[in-house]
Amino acid sequence: MRHIVVDTDLPPLDQPFSWAVKASGSMLFTAHGPVRPDGSIDTGPIEKQAHLSFSNLRSAVHAAGGTLDDVTQVLIYMTDVSDMPAIDVVYRRFFDAPYPNRSSMGVAALVVPGMKIEIVAYAMLR
Repeated sequence: MRHIVVDTDLPPLDQPFSWAVKASGSMLFTAHGPVRPDGSIDTGPIEKQAHLSFSNLRSAVHAAGGTLDDVTQVLIYMTDVSDMPAIDVVYRRFFDAPYPNRSSMGVAALVVPGMKIEIVAYAMLR
């Protein structure tokens, strides 16, 4: 299957992946963490990390020609499951009901020490 890398306004990557990829014309695959515009990782409070992660998601979806209403599924990886209520507060600032399908998982660690959240999202663009 051919895919197209979406040109986002997110910082260049030093790792072997793309911020967002379109496949079959309308399917968008994207993953985000609390990456600042300068490429550094925010390791502060979960609220700030979650907001930055979902802001990055919104930027990628917009760059692909969609909106957050096009997101069909969100996977949330967090290093502390007690952060879920704070993440939900931020999540509701970005998504309206009816919400995308979602799965949330507690993980032992993420790649960058101090990084508390990473999200994966799938969207069907119109």
